[in-house]
Amino acid sequence: MELRIQIVAIAASGLLLVIVLELVRRRSLLERYALLWLLSGLVLLGLAIWKAVLENLATAIGIFYPPSALFVIAFGFILLLLLHFTTAVSRLSDQSKLLAQRVALLEARLVESQKQQAAAVQGAGRGEPPRAAPVTGAEVEAGDGEEPILERTVRR
Repeated sequence: MELRIQIVAIAASGLLLVIVLELVRRRSLLERYALLWLLSGLVLLGLAIWKAVLENLATAIGIFYPPSALFVIAFGFILLLLLHFTTAVSRLSDQSKLLAQRVALLEARLVESQKQQAAAVQGAGRGEPPRAAPVTGAEVEAGDGEEPILERTVRR
């Protein structure tokens, strides 16, 4: 590997590490994701610094030009990161769907409770006996001891 290519690879890997650390410092990147980026940056930096390791690795995987092995390894890390982030996005999508369903149910219960209160107030004005108290937020959360409908349907 030429010295010029090695210097560029070291600079690029070092720049990646600095950018990741800066993003963590600004709290723009969570630590658990930063660990993946730091690991990939350190591996690339190590391979860029130690030419012999890179040349042995390139020979082992059948790449004749060692700097190309850096790109293959970087591409492999990017694929792993994409897989990790895809699973995280999928999990968050499921959670947001469940939360939207819960909010809709709570809004429906709130509307029903307000209707019951209005009917109780109107009935009290006419001399009718008071009706049962409306459902409160604590009762909605507690439920009847049964597993919530949403969790049964989403969990599958």
